[in-house]
Amino acid sequence: MRGLAELPVPEEAQDDARVTVYLVTVDYTDDEGGSEQYQVPLSSYDDAQERIAYAFVGSVEGGDGRIRHLYDGAHDRSAMALWLQGFIAAEASGTAQKDGMRFRRVSVPGQELDPGLQSSPLTGEQSNSSVKFDDTAIMKLFRKVSPGVNPDIEIHEVLTRGGSDYVADLYGWIETDLPDGGVLQLAMLQEFLRTASDGFELATGSVRTLLAHLELSVEESGGDFAGEATRLGEALAAVHRMLRDSFPAQGRGEDSTGELAGAMIARLEHARRIVPEIEPYADRLRAAYDAVAALGRLDVQRVHGDLHLGQTLRTSQGWKIVDFEGEPGRPFAERALPDSPWRDVAGMLRSFDYAARVVEMSGTGGDETEAPLRAQRAREWSARARRLFLEGYVAALGAEAGPEQQRGVLLDAYVADKAVYEAVYEKRNRPSWIPIPLAALERIGG
Repeated sequence: MRGLAELPVPEEAQDDARVTVYLVTVDYTDDEGGSEQYQVPLSSYDDAQERIAYAFVGSVEGGDGRIRHLYDGAHDRSAMALWLQGFIAAEASGTAQKDGMRFRRVSVPGQELDPGLQSSPLTGEQSNSSVKFDDTAIMKLFRKVSPGVNPDIEIHEVLTRGGSDYVADLYGWIETDLPDGGVLQLAMLQEFLRTASDGFELATGSVRTLLAHLELSVEESGGDFAGEATRLGEALAAVHRMLRDSFPAQGRGEDSTGELAGAMIARLEHARRIVPEIEPYADRLRAAYDAVAALGRLDVQRVHGDLHLGQTLRTSQGWKIVDFEGEPGRPFAERALPDSPWRDVAGMLRSFDYAARVVEMSGTGGDETEAPLRAQRAREWSARARRLFLEGYVAALGAEAGPEQQRGVLLDAYVADKAVYEAVYEKRNRPSWIPIPLAALERIGG
């Protein structure tokens, strides 16, 4: 463990307060080996702080023999005020240096930060920590950090500067220089969306409304998600267009479609060893992948990379797409590689299917004779939402969506590939949910 930065504490703060950002390296001794780095901001005091007792980490003896009490800095308003001050100091020139950390600002008209903003940590996250500054801004503190440019920051900066209506504006980020000349990005500050609702929760709420009125069709019930699905498709199309225009995009030849199909087939063969239930669909899945190889051309660009309803927010101004970090666990360089936008579309289609089936399967205490009708209504909701999302996306892109036959081949393959991944995940973690991806696989080529 080494200290990255020790932030200067204002004179009016408690005399004994210290705030230090540490970089902790975890080495693994199992067969896979390797190591990971984590950012740990700690505030320390001579006296115990009851106001943040719940964030107590431990006590250590300092070089002067005094005992210091350590707390998670993300939960300490005094510590987070220093982060806020760093961003405010960067407003004029775009950059401010505080010890070993560099604060970078993105100019967003009318979004100057008030030094009196109060921080409060959000709960429910696992890999990162988020801290809200009143109802103005939210800072995502990256816990696990890797050298290089974080795609979440990189893409949000481009979309913010481009004036996209479909993301929360990026206000800035924090980074530090590495001894080898590289950079380590530690946090990002964004617009706080006051009226935001989670996309997956909205979708499942829609399904619950439908299933509470089984006598009504999807269109007649208050659970129709058609308009929202269409608008979400339009939002994704706009984001994809700006990403294509802002980052290098290219058309690749037949080698690329063959490689894509080969990778999908390899994942299928791996999955068959874990999920034997896939076997009845294997031939049709291989046929879907072979059809990709036969296309001979693949258009690729920067994409979201891990898109589903949980990565969307519905606000009073419309849909926003969030969390452009890409697929967790992959190096930044791999996440930044161009890919087909149909991968993002497929991820969203699978998410609509999950929203419907999760609600249907969780129904308890109802009349068992209604189970078949519940299943039918859930399928109808999913099919309608998927169709209208796709129609909204294609209509917004127009000719840019490509020939119908080509996009159909790619979409079938990407949906199948995603469902194969889901089948493996559910087999290992939630066996009772495996019917969800298996039902999707049954539809491929059927």
